[in-house]
Order: sequence, then structure tokens, then C-alpha cells
Amino acid sequence: AALGLYFPRKEYLENVYIDEPAGMPLLRIHALKDSHEEVAHFHLCQNLIISRARSHENNWFQIREKTGLLYLSKTLDREDFNMLSVGNWMPLSKVMLYVFLSSHPFQEKECDSATRTTVFLSLINATAPACSSLTARQLCFTEMDLSFHIKENKPPGTFHQLQLPSVHHLCQNLSISYKLLAAEGVPFRYNESTTSVRVTQRLDREERERYELIAKCTVREGFREMQVEVPFLVNVLDEDDSPPFLPNGTDTADAVVEFNRKEGTVLSALTVYDADTTPIYPLESSKKKYTGTIITDDPWISETFRVEHIFDEIHFNPNGSQVRGTRHEY
Repeated sequence: AALGLYFPRKEYLENVYIDEPAGMPLLRIHALKDSHEEVAHFHLCQNLIISRARSHENNWFQIREKTGLLYLSKTLDREDFNMLSVGNWMPLSKVMLYVFLSSHPFQEKECDSATRTTVFLSLINATAPACSSLTARQLCFTEMDLSFHIKENKPPGTFHQLQLPSVHHLCQNLSISYKLLAAEGVPFRYNESTTSVRVTQRLDREERERYELIAKCTVREGFREMQVEVPFLVNVLDEDDSPPFLPNGTDTADAVVEFNRKEGTVLSALTVYDADTTPIYPLESSKKKYTGTIITDDPWISETFRVEHIFDEIHFNPNGSQVRGTRHEY
């Protein structure tokens, strides 16, 4: 069976400081399902990739198979940092690891499965800063933008956690709370006790392609209170699930040919709309989706006339939101 589970983000970013203790939680990765029965299993496979050319055995990072929590399995000390940074003078070294997804417990050979996301870790040549020196923005949100991709027609599920595991672990004397600000009736719910965000129903891209919400965070320390807001965006990924439709209900067009027409003269036209997003390029594979045919048993007609197919992206406006679709012209 095709693997239906998928990641709502293509990549994740996080900072790791020297001497953070083993067991330190770094970030939580989520997966969404294709069908209700599936259970997500997360796995780290290959080495750390340090620069494009080099990789190193991963001795420091581990992921909880069932929850997707990435954590430090060994303290990263200065010696480790020097080994993992390209030169000891670097204040920061970026390493990359792949997290893989499966609907059953992992066997080692599956590390080439197609379903993976990339985690970029910035190893910082300093110990973690004191919580009191961090801005509200740093306490509340990582540097990555809150932008997600959710497939249409798939079951509901949790796709993000607002609270940063590392900050929660280190800054326990601060009170950090979140809210998700959204228009009435959007299909997303924020759970205050887990700080997680879930999509509550199957989405339909032909109804709405993009949701723009705001994540608001409040930090309280004694009598001080700081607030910060960032955009929270959800893009709905298309599935080819809409049949084509004809603007006036007819799928044939008659052509009247007058004498002495020049080569290249357009004799008749037919338009077909498709609410799914613009077909993929290369053009040839897109044109195979629908074909235009001259219906005749006269070989002279088949040799003398041809149907040309062009298509372009257009916008539909269901319920006041703008959705991309395609217009095919023959």
C-alpha cells in the first residue's frame, strides 16, 4: 500500500547550545494521516550531514518513535562542537538530519523511504542564554515561520505544537501562554493544555486554498507582561478530485469551413474549466489529462484540420476566497 502519512512541514529549524544536558527536548515533529487507521512512527536514520560533502555518525540526537519529540541523547560538549563544526573558529555550525515516517515500527532498511522531513540544527558555540535575557519573540517562537501544508480530503489531526519544548524545559519560572486568533468557523482548534493545534475536519481546496491565522503569545514574569503575535498560515494541497465542467454545458463545437481559408485559421473553439490547480509541467504530461478530438471518418478532414490545446491558470471565487483553477481551450 502507498504510504499515506505525510509531514505538514518540509523542514524544521532549531538551535542547540553547548553543554545542554542529555534528555533535553529540542522540538516536536508532527505527521498527518491519509486514513484513520494509520499510526505514525518516527525514526532518525542516517548520519548528521555537516556540510554538503561531509557526514558524521549521529551520537547526540534521538527521536521518540511514537510522539515525534526530538531530544538530545548525549550532552553536546565543546569537543563535540569542534568535531562537528567545519573549523573551530566558527561561532555556529549547521547540521542536518532526516526524520522518516512509517505507519509501522521501523526496520533499519527503510531509511530510503520517500516520506521524510529535514531538520536543520544550528549548533551554537556558547551555553544557552539566561531566560531573562531572551526577548518575548525568542521565548515564544523559533526562527522558522509558522507555515503548514495540509492535504485536502484527509482525516483531521494535530499538526503543530506552539510551546517550544526547549524553552518550556529551561524557563520554568516564566509563564508563557498562547492563543490562536482566527475568524469564526475556520477548521482549526487550539488546545490550551497541550498547546497543540489541530485541523478539525477534512479540507476542500476548491472551497478555500489558504487560511491566514495569527498565533499570539503572552509571557509573564512577576508583574511584567510581554506579548508577541506572528502569522500562522495553512496552505491546502490539491488532489485531482474535481471533474472538468463546461461553461455552457456543451462538449462539442461545430466548425463551418469557408472556401480559401488560410492555413492557421481558427474555425471553432471550445472551453473547458477545471477547478483543480493548474496541471503540472512539462506541458506534454498536462495535455494528456484531457484530449480534444475531431469526430470524423473522412481521412481528408483528419489530415487537413487539427485541434490545438492551450491552458492557463484562472481564479475562481467560491465563498469570497480566491482559489486557483485551470481553463483549457481547444
